[in-house]
Amino acid sequence: MSSPGGSEGTATGGVPRSGDGPQLKRVMGTKLLLLFIVGDILGTGVYALTGRIAGEIGGAAWAPILIAFAVATITALSYLELVTKYPQAAGAALYTHKAFGIHFLTFLVTFAVLCSGITSASTAAKFLAENFLVGFGLGWGQFGVTAIAVGFMVLLALINLRGVGESIKFNVFLTVVELTGLLIVIGIGFWAMGQGNVDFSRTVVFETEGGKSIFLALTAATSLAFFSMVGFEDSVNMAEETRDPARIFPKVMLTGLGITVFIYLLVSVAAVAVVPVGQLSESQTPLLEVVQAGAPDFPIDVFYPFLSIFAVANTALINMLMASRLLYGMSKQEVLPRPLALVLPGRRTPWASVVFTTLIAIGVIVLVTNVMGADTVSALGGTTALLLLCVFTVVNIACLVLRKSPPDPVEGEDPAGGHGPGRKTFRSPGIMPWIGALSCAFLVGPWAQDPIEYSIAGILLAIGVVLWFFTWLWNRGVKAKRTRFTDPEELHG
Repeated sequence: MSSPGGSEGTATGGVPRSGDGPQLKRVMGTKLLLLFIVGDILGTGVYALTGRIAGEIGGAAWAPILIAFAVATITALSYLELVTKYPQAAGAALYTHKAFGIHFLTFLVTFAVLCSGITSASTAAKFLAENFLVGFGLGWGQFGVTAIAVGFMVLLALINLRGVGESIKFNVFLTVVELTGLLIVIGIGFWAMGQGNVDFSRTVVFETEGGKSIFLALTAATSLAFFSMVGFEDSVNMAEETRDPARIFPKVMLTGLGITVFIYLLVSVAAVAVVPVGQLSESQTPLLEVVQAGAPDFPIDVFYPFLSIFAVANTALINMLMASRLLYGMSKQEVLPRPLALVLPGRRTPWASVVFTTLIAIGVIVLVTNVMGADTVSALGGTTALLLLCVFTVVNIACLVLRKSPPDPVEGEDPAGGHGPGRKTFRSPGIMPWIGALSCAFLVGPWAQDPIEYSIAGILLAIGVVLWFFTWLWNRGVKAKRTRFTDPEELHG
């Protein structure tokens, strides 16, 4: 997830005011936006959770990936309708605010997105630590994994404090790294198939754990697989930097989703065909198992752990950047304690929000790993999916509510050229937003989620609600003012 700055200068109701402050430069065309979307979706999910998905449903691990893709695509259609109508950088928070105008609901959605960034980064940190130990042949156990993951989060905080902005070229490079790691797995899998060293029949076998029905197992696996598909929603944060977003966004976002699901399907088929499901599901580094089993005579497994580390590190950094900036934005608008908006005088980075989000991430890693006693990667990845599924449910409903509202003007483009308030915008077909809302809400239910994921999400949201409540008391008792968002468009600033 990534979050470039929001628009500057807004009128009442959240519509940008022309000429009221500097605007973001529209530099992204079709190719750069496509690379951004593909790079944002690729990452920790497929690297870390392929084995867990197979463990839930058996060799047919491709099935929940397809279903997760369908749900993500339907929700993406709602995002496309909203981003072409309201091309500002605040995403779900802005859509929720425009649809319902309830400040506390906007806060909950915004804080849920923030928490999803923290849990996603924590997932990446834990997976990175496990690959680090494998790469250097260190047998430090769970304590060592926790220590390295925590150390990595501290390193991210130091980088964040130094001031890391959005770099499209760096994103392109890391996308190539992530894609290279997955193509190696696909290539090895199909090479092994050509040598007759695999059992391809495993890829059509449905097996469940603990006597679950196939339907419930498939539902749980789909919810977990959904973590691999998230990231497409972050592209709406690039709306103010994209040329002609109403025309470009629909085809590019859907193309990006199609490319990633095709890669994921090939990875899941190759993984299950090469490595038995039991071995795959119990491994902390499932794709490394595929590399080692499929090409035992090649030294690819020597550098693959480091390739995996590099592939997921950027995911963690971008998510922590997003989380800290969202916290800063809410604190600056005084819906959370104002001290969390403090910045370093020289570098102008929000040090208080960086430190606070890092401490929460460290707490989550330590708590889940050493207290809750569950598999950390799947628990944290599942919590990320749970939080975003809740957000997507609201976004789909917001899409329905806002259908009769006129679009906002696009800064920097000529209204006479068809890009003004009367311009043509994308529209999600028929009842798709209804289907999106119902399917996302269904995947939030206890039949699809592990109880630990509710616990983690509940603890994180409770932290936000407590902070909001104390801010409300302070604003009401000391400042005699209401606690409300002044500029939802600028939350990502």
